[in-house]
Amino acid sequence: MSRGVLITGASRGVGAAAAQAFAAAGDRVVLHCRGAVDRAEEIRSALPGDGHAVLAADLGDPAAIPSLVEESASVLGRVDVLVNNAAMYVDEPVEGSRRVGHPLAETSYDEWVAAWRRTLAVNLEGAAHVTWCVARQMLDKEPADGVRRGAIVNVGSRGAYRGEPDVPAYGASKAGLHSLGQSLAASLAPHDITVTSIAPGFIATDMTETFLAGPGGDAIRAQSPFGRVATADEVGNAIYWLASAEANWASGAVLDFNGASYLH
Repeated sequence: MSRGVLITGASRGVGAAAAQAFAAAGDRVVLHCRGAVDRAEEIRSALPGDGHAVLAADLGDPAAIPSLVEESASVLGRVDVLVNNAAMYVDEPVEGSRRVGHPLAETSYDEWVAAWRRTLAVNLEGAAHVTWCVARQMLDKEPADGVRRGAIVNVGSRGAYRGEPDVPAYGASKAGLHSLGQSLAASLAPHDITVTSIAPGFIATDMTETFLAGPGGDAIRAQSPFGRVATADEVGNAIYWLASAEANWASGAVLDFNGASYLH
């Protein structure tokens, strides 16, 4: 049975890989992006099957989210699966400095406040607001026999556990996302909606290519005893499984997906 899937942050990397995994299984996918519409359209055009679409919205703006979900439901007929993948972190080198991110000892108060506001607005609050809109739409859907009302998968990070010294707002936002998922898993289970999270480690994408090819690449790969980092396809396929009926009993879980690079 074909499902309607909304994936936030789907113009590249893990979001694009997840879109491929769902589409390959016959699902219809809305690829959300903030502004990279052309890039998202390239991903959409390469997906197998029909009924896919690209929609743009700034998840840092709560007013933009209801219309994103309404348009997605209109395109798909209904949203059966939500993947909260969109995320950002403030990673802006300061002119004349080697500082990257917003480490406390090297960041002014105004920069600190701005970094936290921008990061939490998208990574945590944006995901929470998209989830509210999608879950309320799922609740309005009449469940079919043997078919659950919906599945929600949050893309978190191992940074939620190990900490992110240079981008603490990012690590905190992902810890909050994990907690949000567990809270909603309990509250939505009586309505036959599952909520899971995945906590990847370092992933090979076009955004991380420079890091992996640079002088620190070997150290990054050495974090895992497998001597490599995850591929976007591996994470995308794991997201697909978490949204499947076979993963129903995993609701509330946070799946560590870091190649044993961080154990807790």
